[in-house]
Amino acid sequence: MKHTINFILIFLLFVPFFSKAQVTEGPQRRDGFYDRVSPSEREVIPYDHIRESDVFWEKRIWRVIDVDEKLNLPFKYFHQDWQDIKPLIEIMMGALEKGEITGFGEDNFLSTVSFADAIKKCGAGWDTIPKYDKLTGEIIGDTAVFNEPDFTLVKKYRVKEDWFFDKETSTLQVRIIGIAPLFTDPTLGDLPLFWAYYPDLRPILVKEDVYNPKNDAVRFSYDDLFESRLFSSYIIKESNVFDRRIQDYKTGVDALMESEKIKDEIFTWEHDLWSF
Repeated sequence: MKHTINFILIFLLFVPFFSKAQVTEGPQRRDGFYDRVSPSEREVIPYDHIRESDVFWEKRIWRVIDVDEKLNLPFKYFHQDWQDIKPLIEIMMGALEKGEITGFGEDNFLSTVSFADAIKKCGAGWDTIPKYDKLTGEIIGDTAVFNEPDFTLVKKYRVKEDWFFDKETSTLQVRIIGIAPLFTDPTLGDLPLFWAYYPDLRPILVKEDVYNPKNDAVRFSYDDLFESRLFSSYIIKESNVFDRRIQDYKTGVDALMESEKIKDEIFTWEHDLWSF
């Protein structure tokens, strides 16, 4: 009996010690050999002011970014070890849910789209599944379940932008006006979840890191990616009197050639301004 009491006393003395050893945590370890600048400290670099009288030439372009292209993989990159890097669609949907940006139904930025309407297009919503009797196998009711949105359905982004020549600086410049994540409808094809006004989106993108496949030491933001044009895309429409897209009058390889033709015309126009 005496041995039993001694054992209990010794056990009670050591239990708090072992419990404390398991619960207490040391200082957080730095995953690297230097301190990185926090993305939250970044600020948007404002554009130069452009006067209407200095815009010598202007053309509106719509283009598509396909995230499955090799150069565009950073748009959907995610790795469990790099929690600070998120796919673009998660950033945009998160900003829409928090009310940091406004979703629009069209690229004229007039009619609005709610977060609930946007996630429905990604398969989110309530559904019912039948409930079976374990003995007879008969349906005895149903159960309501919520389907989470599947953001992997977003494979492309549509970009609306303006190219112009500023005669004050004698430079050809571009300004992105809006971005829309696209989902594929079985019958209607690629449709936008919503349009985001790019100037409203920039303060959010500048604080979000993008994976750099060339150099881990250089971490740039989504704002850097767009402003530096570090993506691959193809043109689907230019401003025209009939408001037609390329697919309305060209198909297949001819549509791709027309896209390249429009791109070449923009840079050829600038090149022809100069004499060498």
